[in-house]
Amino acid sequence: MRYRRRSYRYAMVVRPGRAGWFDDFRQTERIRLLAEDCWRPDADTYETARTVEIVVDLAGVREEDFEVALFEDALVVEGRRRLAAPDATIFHAVTIRQGPFRLELPLPGAVDADRVDARYDRGLLLITLPKRGEAR
Repeated sequence: MRYRRRSYRYAMVVRPGRAGWFDDFRQTERIRLLAEDCWRPDADTYETARTVEIVVDLAGVREEDFEVALFEDALVVEGRRRLAAPDATIFHAVTIRQGPFRLELPLPGAVDADRVDARYDRGLLLITLPKRGEAR
């Protein structure tokens, strides 16, 4: 797992599309899911009196295959899950997502980036973000 601390605010970049009748149709959830090139892992975010706790489900992802970036207002986890398939396999169901993933989580308040604790245990990424003194 690689961890990076960023000193600027996070903004999602959206590419402008072509104007026309297809724009409204493309915005439906079904079409949007088909067009995405990344999947989003499940995550829980909760807050205690002194910390913001984040738990990300990354089952089957090796620790060296993902990166965590902390911005002033968001946490981004991105990487890739690669599951090996045996030779001469006939799949009857494929529901485990593979390939690149990206998770963008807004932070509910200011955190102390110097005291972040992150650990990866049994497929779960556990991140503890202590709140800044003035945010408590």
